[in-house]
Amino acid sequence: MEKKLKLTNAWGFPPGFFYKDIFYSEVCLSVKENLLMRFKSFHSYLFITFPILILFITLTSFGFSCHRAQIDSLQEMKAASGTTVLLNNSPLIIPLLNLENNRIASVNMGSAYGQVFDSIANKYTTVDPFVSKSYTLNAVTHPLISRLNAYKTVLVLVNDEAVNDNKTRLFLQDLQKSKQLIVVFFGNAINLGRLDSIHAPVIWSSHNSVAAASFTAQLIFGGASSTAKLTSTSSAHYKLGDGYQTAVMRLSYTVPEELGIKSADLEKPIDEIMFPVIAQHVTPGAVIMVVKDGKVIFDKAYGAHTYDKTTPTRIDDIFDLASVTKIAATTMATMRLYEQNKINLDSSVATYLPISRGTNKAGIQVKDLMLHQAGLIPFIPFQNYIKPGEHSADSSIFFPLKVADNYYIRPGFYQDVMLPKMLSSTLRPKGKYVYSDLSMYFMKEIIERQTEERMDQYVSEQFYLPLGMKYTGFNPRTRFDKINIVPTENDNYFRHTLIGGYVHDQGAALAGGVAGHAGLFSTTNDLAILFQMILNGGTYGGKAYFKPSTIQMFTSKYSDISRRGLGFDRWDPDPANRYPSELASPQTYGHTGFTGTCVWVDPKSKLIFIFLSNRVYDQSANKLSSLRVRPKIMDVIYKAISKAEL
Repeated sequence: MEKKLKLTNAWGFPPGFFYKDIFYSEVCLSVKENLLMRFKSFHSYLFITFPILILFITLTSFGFSCHRAQIDSLQEMKAASGTTVLLNNSPLIIPLLNLENNRIASVNMGSAYGQVFDSIANKYTTVDPFVSKSYTLNAVTHPLISRLNAYKTVLVLVNDEAVNDNKTRLFLQDLQKSKQLIVVFFGNAINLGRLDSIHAPVIWSSHNSVAAASFTAQLIFGGASSTAKLTSTSSAHYKLGDGYQTAVMRLSYTVPEELGIKSADLEKPIDEIMFPVIAQHVTPGAVIMVVKDGKVIFDKAYGAHTYDKTTPTRIDDIFDLASVTKIAATTMATMRLYEQNKINLDSSVATYLPISRGTNKAGIQVKDLMLHQAGLIPFIPFQNYIKPGEHSADSSIFFPLKVADNYYIRPGFYQDVMLPKMLSSTLRPKGKYVYSDLSMYFMKEIIERQTEERMDQYVSEQFYLPLGMKYTGFNPRTRFDKINIVPTENDNYFRHTLIGGYVHDQGAALAGGVAGHAGLFSTTNDLAILFQMILNGGTYGGKAYFKPSTIQMFTSKYSDISRRGLGFDRWDPDPANRYPSELASPQTYGHTGFTGTCVWVDPKSKLIFIFLSNRVYDQSANKLSSLRVRPKIMDVIYKAISKAEL
């Protein structure tokens, strides 16, 4: 009987960690907590020193055991990679290159670790999983056949039993006629001959394990390379020495130990920072990701969506990025248009926005908008200009624009009120750094005029979809269930509702959820993909998105009066600020967001640090910055790397 599985991203465990490892880590954590509880109880009626000493020794032992488990899993992965052979790849289908407009299905016909395979595959793009017993297949009546009609690429996982079943082989033969088929065979090499009629790519692994499932999924999408060859002849078609080689071109998911970093040197000190942060209501929840050398080595969720703790935070949760929008959307679009000679940084705003002519904004240079030194005021509280009768709790033709649940605004509010107020706002003396959201409002207008397309559509088509960023975009409630989106704020002053899936920033919300300074939502994994592309010099997944020189120009210090790059925030040379970390290199660039988010890229260390939270859920919770939570976690990461390099 065939059924479609619903993925909840990695089946509840972080990407980059093998299923066994995460299970083992959770066991270790559970045992530690159990021991703590028992010893606290024991201490209440016995003595102090001895139980604490035993507890310390026990926890230290478990820390070592967890590290040992990671080492064991790393060895299993290396063993799997050394015995996994890519066959029939003469059309160079693997690694899969073009992910946009390529619906992909995974059909498990016998693998014991299909869930692990699917969870890893879904880190790269959307892969819909199915399960089907091989012996039930009927090419005419089986419902799986009709369901697969909607897919362009089909990944089929088989074992020895499946390849020895004639119905399965007929199914594969028929499938390769109409689909881009990839067969992943976990089993005995002697049975490879059963697949002689398959001309589509075949990945064979002698290991039927968690490690093999993880490795083969990464191999398909270019997160792992293929180097092994057949060590014996299995049939006339599969002979000794056969095997294709491939290179890594996308993110890899592994354990810190692969880079010589101990998991405990990352997880333990980060936990020691985050557990009090959650307990003290600095933020309800957060997700942290660390990428080093193109490998995801840490991805962990903390806390819950809200302080009632009914919905635990998951690593695939979608967060409101706030001002990270500036670099993850607006600056990306600007870089693309700059390369296409559609935006000249030295040109004036009036060159691209005729509506600005005759205002004090006309002569502002584009580069000064990107550097926040155009003299613009920081922001305008647009919600204060909503008049009675201009909003409603119900949707209608008179109030079509949804600002939040039960809050709708009249049409044209942005064009009639917001844009004129920005154009007529006062200017401060030019040549000083004043961080302003207005600059990115204007950049969005320029981008949309030059592309003749809405900015949300443009960045999705140009970057997010081809990169495989399946969660990133504006107005996520139009695409995802509310449960997948972390509520940003319990708004008791403007919209008077829990803001979930609608942008927190009031101006961006009133502009329809799409603005140059805010409005983008994403996950840690999606952001890792985007900024790994930037760290790579503009290439990812076999495709070039930018020239290295463009990235170098925009991310380097460009201003003479601030630390800023073009759109990007950067490392602060003032040691008193310790920004973004005491140990970050001067090449570091990125951005923070008001909702409690940040992305930092350090080219010197080949490091990406991503922190997503909803710290504004409670307006009184403004401690994320004062407690230096994000810089402290970055310090931990650098120390773990340095320790590994000794």
